Amino acid sequence: MEVLYHSTRSKGEGIRASEAILKGLSDDGGLFVPDHIPDFDFSFDELAEWSYQETAYQVMKLFLTDFSEEELRSCIKGAYDEKFDTGVIAPLVTADEGASGTGRPSDGESVRPTDENAPFYLELFHGKTIAFKDMALSILPYLMTTAAKKNGVTNEIVILTATSGDTGKAALAGFADVEGTSIVVFYPKDGVSPIQKKQMVTEPGKNTHVIGVDGNFDDCQTGVKKIFNDREFAARMNEKGYQFSSANSINIGRLVPQIAYYVYAYAQLIKRGELKSGEKMDVVVPTGNFGNILAAYYAKEAGLPIGRLYCASNENKVLFDFFGSGTYDRKRDFVLTSSPSMDILISSNLERLIYRIAGDDPDANAAFMKSLAGEGEYTITDEMRDRLSEFTGGFASETDTADEIKRVYDETGYVIDPHTAVASFVCRKYADAGRTKTVIASTASPYKFTRSVMLAIDKDKYGEMGDFELVDELNRISGVKIPDAIESIRTAPVLHDTVCSVDGMRAEIEKIYEV
Repeated sequence: MEVLYHSTRSKGEGIRASEAILKGLSDDGGLFVPDHIPDFDFSFDELAEWSYQETAYQVMKLFLTDFSEEELRSCIKGAYDEKFDTGVIAPLVTADEGASGTGRPSDGESVRPTDENAPFYLELFHGKTIAFKDMALSILPYLMTTAAKKNGVTNEIVILTATSGDTGKAALAGFADVEGTSIVVFYPKDGVSPIQKKQMVTEPGKNTHVIGVDGNFDDCQTGVKKIFNDREFAARMNEKGYQFSSANSINIGRLVPQIAYYVYAYAQLIKRGELKSGEKMDVVVPTGNFGNILAAYYAKEAGLPIGRLYCASNENKVLFDFFGSGTYDRKRDFVLTSSPSMDILISSNLERLIYRIAGDDPDANAAFMKSLAGEGEYTITDEMRDRLSEFTGGFASETDTADEIKRVYDETGYVIDPHTAVASFVCRKYADAGRTKTVIASTASPYKFTRSVMLAIDKDKYGEMGDFELVDELNRISGVKIPDAIESIRTAPVLHDTVCSVDGMRAEIEKIYEV
């Protein structure tokens, strides 16, 4: 059955998946959602024998129904290849296995953990930029260029993206020198880690543009949305032969590929004998913009046996407060933390969930979003809160996060990044891992946040070291090879040094494209 996509904010005829991917954001400012969540049409026992690539195909074909089998398999083949440093793409390990390396051989075999109640870490950071965004942004350029051909698009597609750190580099790497596209990334100039920043500003792709913004991520994200919603500007760009699209998780082409790795994690638990087909697993997801955990929710809606969805927040705990009270309130101080990819107060993808629990009612959702934009908050109904019963919010303070990095390392030798540490702490505090097998989404390599990680392990010993000295020390204590993503930027020259105000974002695009 064909899946069509329509806006969360207005009624109207649905559009095909390829059209939704090209547009990125609806003309009314809403996000594209499927007109129904398709049911998985495979058995979980057969799923356990599939590669990651086959799993991705079997999941994505149900949501992207206007892509032919040949087109979709070609996109998947191009995305999930040797650019990932492990043959299984997304290894599922316990801390003991992750420290010893037994969880990462190319055939995916691993040993049973010494603690049968230990949570599993789904390592989503083995791609080109060592963060989970690679899982979707490796395939989005293929989906987008295929969609352009299917729809007869002749304009150059301008990817316009705001980043809190990881999306930017992953999108830059994905779209660099892809014919028929160019990309502009806006990032908060003082709101990303040193490694994240250097990864972006050294990007050599000839069609790439990286701009620091004198503001936080929410400022960047709001500025990008304003540009998307500026029809007069879009018309001017079109006259010059350009059209905007997005690589943020507001693009349904980002969200659908993320569903696949939760399905793959479940399959691996069956393959290991940790679960029988049909038994439930819980997931703990560190999230700021809500896309990663929304993908798990969609997987559950499609039939994956997920029990609880634990939404893990850092000190910017707007989502934790929402799940506890039913009120989403962005009127609070913005906190810069050691987990900057979660330093977000306006969680864009939550709108897709609000739409869903409002009974797929675009008018009700639009009213909530209008209240958020105007008054800075909204409160859902009791009936909607009842529909959130499978979600549990949790949060970790900066102290909790650092302590969790140190605890996991001291007990097992496994080194985790601050975002994964937030989820690991929430798992220990809020989840019942002894009752249900629990999977933690491990969203970034510790090498991407080396300073925060090493200071958490031993502040006195590592406090005076430089960033790349810390990289070498992390290599020594973890035994994990330094990723190419880090080695390649040690001496790379800065190629992007533009900085603008929040109000100057559109002007920078006008300069780049001479409109």
